[in-house]
Amino acid sequence: MFDTPPGSLQVWSVASLLLAVSDALAARFSAVAVRGELSGWSRAASGHCYFTLKDASGAGLRCAMFRRAAQMVPFAPADGQQVELRGRLAVYEARGELQLVVESMQRVGAGNLYEEFLRLRARLEAEGLFDPSRKRPIPAFPRRIAVVTSPSGAAIHDVLTTLARRAGHIEALLVPTLVQGAAAPAEIARAIASANQDGGADLIVLCRGGGSLEDLWAFNDERVVRAVRGSRLPVVCGVGHETDITLADLAADLRAPTPTAAAELAAPARTDLLRALAQQEDLMRRRLRQRLEGAAQRIDTLALRLKLPAQRVGAERARLATLAQRHQATLRQALGLRQQELQHCSARLTQAARAGCQRQGDQLNARAARLSALDPAQVLRRGYAWVETPEGRAIVSAQGLAKGQSLRAVWVDGSALATVDEVHPAGDQP
Repeated sequence: MFDTPPGSLQVWSVASLLLAVSDALAARFSAVAVRGELSGWSRAASGHCYFTLKDASGAGLRCAMFRRAAQMVPFAPADGQQVELRGRLAVYEARGELQLVVESMQRVGAGNLYEEFLRLRARLEAEGLFDPSRKRPIPAFPRRIAVVTSPSGAAIHDVLTTLARRAGHIEALLVPTLVQGAAAPAEIARAIASANQDGGADLIVLCRGGGSLEDLWAFNDERVVRAVRGSRLPVVCGVGHETDITLADLAADLRAPTPTAAAELAAPARTDLLRALAQQEDLMRRRLRQRLEGAAQRIDTLALRLKLPAQRVGAERARLATLAQRHQATLRQALGLRQQELQHCSARLTQAARAGCQRQGDQLNARAARLSALDPAQVLRRGYAWVETPEGRAIVSAQGLAKGQSLRAVWVDGSALATVDEVHPAGDQP
């Protein structure tokens, strides 16, 4: 099989052979520049970065960029970006893999997948599929959650473990589907439709673990995006790692950075709910205690105001006696005022009566004087006589007298009877 005789070849240990190959690569390719598309970008806690550089043919080269070089990169690397790397080829002895130790990175353009991602995102965003106003609220207390993911992936284990730890009372319903590959978008869309129709779930969790842009591409498919947006149930999407953003994330009602975070956002922690209930119970107890203490204080106040019947009657009697005294004093004061008013009125009436009598007396005297002046006796005293018939009827005119008629003449000091001898009308001389 081999032309070389046995024993003529040098026998290497694995480490020695890898070290020799590494030295040969370093001598032959001391510095190289290579261009390709980033895939599977990740940054370790140490600050070192690991990824694969791919080209259109599908060939891939594992790359490592240590922290010092990574800090000098002038942009944020992401899957799908076209970059130009400068570094040296080496062999990673732990796995015997060829890798490029990157010393610098420059961005030269976006990869084909990333460009397609941006075009599709812009078109779907123009249709309003990512509009925040269309996002539905997540149920605060779901009873059943439909988990749309691969039954064999790590994501379902993370979700079920998180739900069991946080909210063991919530039922998780697995809706199996492919999450990677050409058939995955149609499978995911059918799984979302199935979760909406069967099982009586309150919420859908769409998730899968991390990966490169190619691995997560099914969640950038337009069919998946429209299935998420058209879902009757609210959708929480947790695809990849925290730095991975898919179009399904943008269309979902709530985006979670990881599948575990999706389970945490979908189900409130039972301990948190019990703690909130305990706080509410404590608050209700304190408020009830305050109400009872306030009621007890009011009862004590009312009890102090309620005295014994005899004391209450005595107090009322004293109050009535005080009111009677005040009434008597008021009556006496009122009567005194009325008496003063009567005395004043009596004095005014007496004075008015006297003045009236005086005026009447003066008027009477004046009339008596006038009457006395008109008295016939006063006229008789001046030498005149009063002529009347024997019956006492005054004769004031000569007319009506007849010859031989008897008359009586009255003077001031006496009277005399006479007989008419002749009657002479006025103007006739006897």
